[in-house]
Amino acid sequence: PDKIQFLSSVEKIVLTIFLSIIIIMTVFGNLLVMVALCKDRHLRKKKTNYFIVSLAFADLLVALVVMPFAAIELTTGEWHYGEIFCLVRTSLDVLLTTASILHLCCIALDRYYAICCQPLVYRHKMTPVRVAVMLGGCWLIPTFISFLPIMQSWNAIGIEDIVKRRALAGGANDTSCVFLVNWPYALICSAVAFYVPLALMILAYQRIYVTAMSHVRQIETLQRAGSAPVSGTMPIMTVRMRIETKAAKTLAVIMGCFCLCWAPFFITNIVDPFIHYSVPWQLWTAWLWLGYINSGLNPFLYAFLNRAFRRAFLVILCCGDERYARQGSHSYGHTNRACSAASVNGTNCLAGWQEHLQCHVSQQSGRHMVHPYKKNYNYTNITGG
Repeated sequence: PDKIQFLSSVEKIVLTIFLSIIIIMTVFGNLLVMVALCKDRHLRKKKTNYFIVSLAFADLLVALVVMPFAAIELTTGEWHYGEIFCLVRTSLDVLLTTASILHLCCIALDRYYAICCQPLVYRHKMTPVRVAVMLGGCWLIPTFISFLPIMQSWNAIGIEDIVKRRALAGGANDTSCVFLVNWPYALICSAVAFYVPLALMILAYQRIYVTAMSHVRQIETLQRAGSAPVSGTMPIMTVRMRIETKAAKTLAVIMGCFCLCWAPFFITNIVDPFIHYSVPWQLWTAWLWLGYINSGLNPFLYAFLNRAFRRAFLVILCCGDERYARQGSHSYGHTNRACSAASVNGTNCLAGWQEHLQCHVSQQSGRHMVHPYKKNYNYTNITGG
């Protein structure tokens, strides 16, 4: 059927502009992340950033090879590229969006090992080989629910008549790209692409939050054990409130955006086969584009919130202005000098007030303390910065 017959010419233009803005912003944000990693050697030293740049590559492909064809089909109401390319486009859609979601899951697991485990455990768990295997899995696993079943039409087994009726619903001259799934494919695909990663992300971020709050309480105890406060150090309860608020807000934004963007689609994906495929196409389209928007949000959630990436972005956007690079180097140097006396077991201290507070408590104790704060505790930046 003519999917946009209810839209006026002006509304079609507005819709086209809106979809174009989504595509352009998604391309720009993810391309900027990839360029930043290529140009900044400091970013390449951190394992988490390889997940972020691979995520950016997946989301960039979503914007370049999936969104444009979906936008053309939506705004014209027709599919102009034939049945074979319809299957290819659909397979790429499933593969790339699933790969994007699996990358988010890997980032959550990487942050869990970095924050909730001892440094030696993190280095043992997240070796370069294991990182490469995880990245390979993010790209290989989706092929088993995309190209393999879709090109073989396994997703349509038992519902061939329904698919044919949908394809011919607009008459002999109508061209459309119909993708319906039977209930076994819907359950397996939804579990692999959304529900299992969602469960792992919730568990990982829940443990990160609990660990973060535990460490805040430990710092509070150490501060109270000091003989006198340091001038310029914020009251510990104010600092604790800020840390709790930042950690909670960061986790809430990450999980909230992920669930808001993808939960409606995957809930509908499971429900539709059991209600005889009666979900309106308008609802399907809205949920699908909401999921696409997640590919545009990911650079902001996982890179733009990262201080090191932000500095690299400024250098790139300001045509290589070295002032920002020097500011970053000065920040690194200041952190290292401030914490050189309080580095325990080779572990780097945190940035900002945390190093100052930790170093002060060590000095006040009059001896070399083994801090409870001796892990890789950069939990104030859950995204890995």
